[in-house]
Amino acid sequence: MKRGIEMNYAEIKNFDIANGLGVRVSLFVSGCTHHCKNCFNQMTWDFKYGKEFNQEVEDLIIDYLKPEHITGLSLLGGEPMEPSNQRALLPFIKRVKELYPQKDIWCYTGYLFDQELLSESRARCEVTDELLSYIDVLVDGKFIEELKDLSLKFRGSSNQRIIDVKQSLEKDEIILYKDLNENRNFQKYGSLSLDPFRFHDP
Repeated sequence: MKRGIEMNYAEIKNFDIANGLGVRVSLFVSGCTHHCKNCFNQMTWDFKYGKEFNQEVEDLIIDYLKPEHITGLSLLGGEPMEPSNQRALLPFIKRVKELYPQKDIWCYTGYLFDQELLSESRARCEVTDELLSYIDVLVDGKFIEELKDLSLKFRGSSNQRIIDVKQSLEKDEIILYKDLNENRNFQKYGSLSLDPFRFHDP
């Protein structure tokens, strides 16, 4: 079945513990204009790579998200925040939040949250604000090979930030999530003490 706006996807992982907290369903969309050096997923630069993201695929992901042990959905690529992908993802993300309000949504983007997604840029379009309102955590910034650090959790290079989107929008400043400590609670960042994230062991 055709959806309103076309988008391709490269892969779906229905048991992912590498791209966000807990056990997640991860959608890798196709299309990216960043072309980062030594990108781990270069085939997804092509917007036509992979398969069509249609209603059947959307329903499959919705079903994958149903079990209680699934913490949430992660969006990767490719680049989920390319404007054409934003337009295609918005109805799906709204549906996820309506069906599973207790599950979180992480999004990985090469675009900078404050400088590009919230300001005039080639990434910002008519649906950006609404899409961001449904995203809980944004990992932003291009992958930079020279800053690659394998010790980092949930990001590939040290320039990338793990951002609490809802608190950042509410406070009108960047509020970061920190990597988990041994007790799986978030560390304090500056004067802010973030609530512990619910975590399910795989």
